[in-house]
Amino acid sequence: MSLPAVVAVNPGSPAARAGLVPGDQIVSMDGQVPRDVIEYQLLADQEAFEIELRRGGVEVSVNIERDAGEPLGMQVDSALFDRVRTCDNHCAFCFIHQLPKGMRKSLYVRDDDYRLSFLYGNFTTLTRFNELDLERVVDQGLSPLWVSIHATDPDVRASMLRNRRGATSLRWLRALLDNGVSVHGQVVVCPGVNDGMVLESTFADIMDLYPELSSVACVPLGVSRWNVEPSMRAHSSDEAGAVIDAVEDWQGYFTKAVGHSMVFASDEFYLQAGRDLPPLTEYGEVAQHENGVGLVRLFEARFFGMAGVDGPRPGGFFSSVDGAPASGYRAPRTESAASEVAVAIRPGGARPAPQGEATPVSVITGEYAAGLLEALVASVRPDAEVIAVPNRYFGGNIAVAGLLTGTDIARALSESPPGRRYLLPDVCLSAGVFLDGISVAELPRPVEVVATDGAALRSALLGAAK
Repeated sequence: MSLPAVVAVNPGSPAARAGLVPGDQIVSMDGQVPRDVIEYQLLADQEAFEIELRRGGVEVSVNIERDAGEPLGMQVDSALFDRVRTCDNHCAFCFIHQLPKGMRKSLYVRDDDYRLSFLYGNFTTLTRFNELDLERVVDQGLSPLWVSIHATDPDVRASMLRNRRGATSLRWLRALLDNGVSVHGQVVVCPGVNDGMVLESTFADIMDLYPELSSVACVPLGVSRWNVEPSMRAHSSDEAGAVIDAVEDWQGYFTKAVGHSMVFASDEFYLQAGRDLPPLTEYGEVAQHENGVGLVRLFEARFFGMAGVDGPRPGGFFSSVDGAPASGYRAPRTESAASEVAVAIRPGGARPAPQGEATPVSVITGEYAAGLLEALVASVRPDAEVIAVPNRYFGGNIAVAGLLTGTDIARALSESPPGRRYLLPDVCLSAGVFLDGISVAELPRPVEVVATDGAALRSALLGAAK
C-alpha cells in the first residue's frame, strides 16, 4: 500500500492554513489509514481532525480545522492508495488485448475494481466482487455503479469472459439492486456470440431479473488490426441494423413494464447501419453518453444552443469532489480546452465573428462522425472543412475521434496546407498527450485544442483566430 501524496494545495484553504504543502505524504487521518480517495474524502469531511504526514522522511502531525461544508483544499495523486483490483477475465473482445506494444504503461492496466466504477464510471464484471465489497458499497452509499453484463445466460457469459465465475457473478448485481444501489449496465455485442437470440434472451432476463437497472447500453465490438482472436470481427451493416431493431422493439416492452426505455443502442450502431439517430428526447437522461449512447444528439443540441441542454456530464461521483484526482480519459485535457467549455452560447445564436475574420478553418475528427460534423460546421462556417482522419494506427473498424493518435493526425496535417486554423477535439488527449505518446507540440501544424462539446466547437468556429 502506497501513501497518498499531496500534489496541490489551494491558497487560503484549511489545508493551506494547517501548513500542508505539495509533496507531503499522508500516513493517517484521525488515526485511520485511508485505502482510497473515497475513505480519504469521508475522513476529510470533518470540522476538525488530525493528519499524520511524512515530509522529507520526517513524521509530522498537523491539525485541520474547517467550517462546515468548506472544502479541505488539497488534491492527492491517485484514486487508490492500495492495489488496484485488476481484471482476471480473459475476454476475447477486450480492447486492451488489442493494443500494440510501446504505448504508455498505464494503458495496459485492466481493472475490475468497483471503486473505480463508482469514482470514474469504469465498468466492472463483478467477478472479483465479494461480501465485504457489498457491505462497503451499501454502508458508504457508493452509487451509481457501472456493470458489464454482456449476456445473462450463465454459459455464454462465462465463455465470453473466459472465467467460470462469469456464470455466477451477476448474483452480485441482484444484491446491489436489492440494497438500493443504482446500476447502469453494458452489453458489448459480439457478432455470432451474444447477438441475435442471445441478445433477445438477455433483454428478457433483464426485464425479469434486474428491472431496477437504470440503463443498459449496447455497444459494438471494436476490432483493431492488432486483434488476434479469429472469432472476433466487426459488425456488418445488416448486423448493426438487427441490433438496433432488437433494442427498439424491447424499448417498447420496457417502457410498458418498468416505465422507461431501459436499453439503448450506441450511436456507432446507427452510423454502421446507415440509419438516422433517434431524437435526443428518446435518450432520457443520456446517462451513458460516455459510452457513445446519445452523444451525437447531445453534441448537436449543444452546438445549436438548445435551451436547457447541458453539456456532457463527467462520469463518477468524485469527478468534481475536492481531493479526487482525475483519471484516464477523464484527466484534464489542456488549459485551452477547459477555457473553451466556459464560453456561453446565446439561445438561437452564437458569438459573432469579428470583422475581417477570414482565416480558413479545418476541424479534425475521426471517420465515423465526419459526415454529421460536416453538416453542423457548414451551418455556421460554410468556408470551413472537416478533416476525417483514418485511424491507421489501430486499423480495423476503429474510427472514433477519441482513439485518434498523434501519428495519424500528424500524417493528416502534413498533407494539409499551412496558414489554417486547425481545431482538434480534446477527447483524443490526456494532459496534452495522445495515446501513442506524441504531444500536441510535436504535430507538424499548430492546432487549437477545443473541448469535445458542441457549444465549444461553435464558439471556436465563430471566434477570432488565435
